[in-house]
Amino acid sequence: MRLLRFDKYVNPHNAPVNSRLHTLFDYLVIIVGIFPMALMVNWVLLPHAFVGGGLTGICSAIYYVTGGLFPSLFPEYGGAIPVWLTTFVFNAILLVIAGLTVGWRFCIRTMVGVAAITFWYRVIPVLPEPIIEDPWLGAIIGGFVFGLSLGCVLAVNGSSGGTDIAAMIVNHYHDISLGNIMLACDVIIIASAFFLPLPENMQTEGINPTYMHIKRVLYGVCMTISYTVAVDWLIARVHRSVHFLIYSAKYDEIATAINITVNRGVTVLDGTGWYSKQPVKVISVLVRKPESSQVLRIVHELDPNALVSIADVGGVFGSGFDKIKVK
Repeated sequence: MRLLRFDKYVNPHNAPVNSRLHTLFDYLVIIVGIFPMALMVNWVLLPHAFVGGGLTGICSAIYYVTGGLFPSLFPEYGGAIPVWLTTFVFNAILLVIAGLTVGWRFCIRTMVGVAAITFWYRVIPVLPEPIIEDPWLGAIIGGFVFGLSLGCVLAVNGSSGGTDIAAMIVNHYHDISLGNIMLACDVIIIASAFFLPLPENMQTEGINPTYMHIKRVLYGVCMTISYTVAVDWLIARVHRSVHFLIYSAKYDEIATAINITVNRGVTVLDGTGWYSKQPVKVISVLVRKPESSQVLRIVHELDPNALVSIADVGGVFGSGFDKIKVK
């Protein structure tokens, strides 16, 4: 998604524009976008003793198991090893391995994400009681906000580190899709919650502990499904594209205006009006969904009588859009 407009810049082939300002904006999105994720972890996930997927689930499990073991080192966390520390250590190890195997270029934005999430985990206090009291509601809402936060980071090709680094490393040596690797990691991590000691808020007299262990795993499943749906929804909206076919006698003015204002490449096709038997020009242009209003505004201003056809496109790959990925 083109996040910055270049109204006076003509780029007829829609070549990618790499600028320091654009890169800084992406880094800002990563840093700020991770904040709600850390907020949900410290205010919902940890107080409820949930175990979700990914590295966050591993670090939270360590947090629960080590509770009270290090009172002098981590008094503000009840003697438990804090999530921010384990997140930083695990990510640092994975980044070094990824840098040596996959390449350091891949790690640059991930380093920014790791630094941001470590910082937010550290400065945001872990609440003794969750801000959402009901655990099912906490799993759904917490997971959804977590997913929206992660989706914002992924939309600018960022990463918060964790299992996606591990998946990239495995994929580098074995022909296994990243999605399958991450799914396997999530299943193992969430299932491990069954074997963790129950926190005090889940220990109820007269209720079978096995039932509470199963319930704890289901909380993690619910939260993971919620954040997965949120990520998919946001990414689908950000990367959604449309295809315009514009029939107008003022095709040259419209095509130039789209080039300059929307900064998208335009193709002019030759056609024949079958009723009039006269030659016509057809403008073909692919844009992101948020940019479609600009195209319609241009057409309306230059030729209100133009015929416009708009079709949703499942995916657009190439210059100015998504990169072609073969797995």
